[in-house]
Amino acid sequence: MENLIKKSERKKKLVVGKKRRYLYEQIDWEQRLIIVLGYRGAGKTTLLLQYLSSSQKKGVYLSLDDFFFETHRLVETVQTLYGMGYRLFLLDEVHRYLWWSRDLKQLYDDNDDIQLVATGSSILDISKGNADLSRRAAAYNLQGLSFREYLNFKKNLDLPVLTLNEILTNHHIIASDLLDSFQYPLDFQSYLKSGYFPFFLEAKSTYYQKLQETINLVIDTDIAPYEELQHSTTRIMKKLLFVLSESVPFTPNINKLSEKLDTTRNTILRLLDYLHKAQILHLLKTSTKGVSYLQKPEKIYLHNTNFIYLFSPSQANVGNIRETFFFNQLSAIHQVTAPRFGDFMIDDTFVFEVGGANKTPGQIIGIPNAYLALDIEGGNNNRIPLWLFGILY
Repeated sequence: MENLIKKSERKKKLVVGKKRRYLYEQIDWEQRLIIVLGYRGAGKTTLLLQYLSSSQKKGVYLSLDDFFFETHRLVETVQTLYGMGYRLFLLDEVHRYLWWSRDLKQLYDDNDDIQLVATGSSILDISKGNADLSRRAAAYNLQGLSFREYLNFKKNLDLPVLTLNEILTNHHIIASDLLDSFQYPLDFQSYLKSGYFPFFLEAKSTYYQKLQETINLVIDTDIAPYEELQHSTTRIMKKLLFVLSESVPFTPNINKLSEKLDTTRNTILRLLDYLHKAQILHLLKTSTKGVSYLQKPEKIYLHNTNFIYLFSPSQANVGNIRETFFFNQLSAIHQVTAPRFGDFMIDDTFVFEVGGANKTPGQIIGIPNAYLALDIEGGNNNRIPLWLFGILY
């Protein structure tokens, strides 16, 4: 027990002076059970430790992939620490612990004076398992860095969040003001290539190596054990990802994919759903409400532009990069679906066509609330700079 406490104290010192991610201010820290989901490397652990550092409660950080929890139950550990005066428990990597849902439910129900803040893989379904936590937990999803956060982290800025409505109505004024804060297009291109995850600050030379490692870890140690996949199915998933990465955005022919990978149509759709939940792929569908994984997506994208450069460092398609950036940034806080005309529909209201400086409005003429999101420095009327949509969170 003493060793766990010492590890917690050491970890807490590592976050001193670090900037907070956008989600920190959005979390209702008064809730007794909070679960933060997200991709590996997005900053979930740092968020936990920052809260631990700022809280007035006596707290401890516990990583549930620690060898200690191979032979000790979380419930018993927390009760021992409770007897030592601890009331705040920061639980990292809960998906790596077999009894995570059952133990969290029991701790929540048995102790009304403690607070539990847990992190887990984005694949985690809190309504699944032996204990349904969806009625008890306040769940949040931590995305990778927005372009705004990237600029704030890299240049020590404090750029504020913009709403979509502010961008649509005042983009020509806002863009002009913001352009004084960074170098366009240099900083924007840098973000697209290697700025989506906070670890870009650590070592740029090993950034793509770490990206590759995290993708393998997510598939092998997050998705596969949690969904109880056989090794052969995991191999099909990796092959599927490789095939898709060569031709995204991909308009799927599921039957052809199943033939190419020698598996069933339903298996392909199920694996696509896993990769989407794990934030490796992004599936664009006609609706986001009540949709079964058996519904074929309209288009398949890699989840963020950094993944494009990982898989195709010398052949990254500029049109794909633009669409992936727009989809990625908007979907963090808005509903994004496939419209009849144009590239994307936002919140069932706004239609966007994404492109370069010479893009014409031909495909969205006559469509109400339609805009062009263009790879330009400054815009006018319904021609909006693409980079500006990276200031939404």
